[in-house]
Formats: sequence, structure tokens, C-alpha cells
Amino acid sequence: MGVRHGRDYGDILADLTEAVGRIPDSYLFFEMDPEDWGHLGHQEKSEVHEALAEDLFYALGTEPVISVGSGVVIHDKTNYRIHVLIGDEEAAFVALV
Repeated sequence: MGVRHGRDYGDILADLTEAVGRIPDSYLFFEMDPEDWGHLGHQEKSEVHEALAEDLFYALGTEPVISVGSGVVIHDKTNYRIHVLIGDEEAAFVALV
């Protein structure tokens, strides 16, 4: 079902794709190993990040905190945001409204 949002889904997806791309080992979400990830070109990596963003958008509707490699993606229902943290630092947030 995904998370409730007021912004255009395409804009949210673009922002979330960029945000998860900041997680250096985001490929671990898909159980890829570093060698396989290293063999992908820039376009292929972008496609993987977009697929990850789509999966997260829908999964966050039922699971508000999801680990992605060394990062964590959190659906903040109160403030209508998706937060992307790497360790204790916020790498990015995506506004939903």
C-alpha cells in the first residue's frame, strides 16, 4: 500500500532514490556482494537504487523502520517524512507532503 503522501509519487521516488544512493552499501538490501555491485555501471546502479526506493516506499507503509546495509530508513508518520540515516547521522530526508 505504501506510505500516505501528498506530493507527486514521481518526485518522492526521485528524492528517495537519491537518498538511498547515499548509503554506501545499500546493495546489501538485495543480498548482492561488493564484487557484483562493483561490476555494475552507473546506470545499472541507478536502476537498483530506484528499485530499492520503490520497495522501501511500499514496505514503509507497514514496517516503519527498515535496515538497508549500514543505513536505516524510517517513516516518520507525524512529520510526513522518510528519514535516511547512516549510523547516527541523518544523510537525507524525503518530504511526503
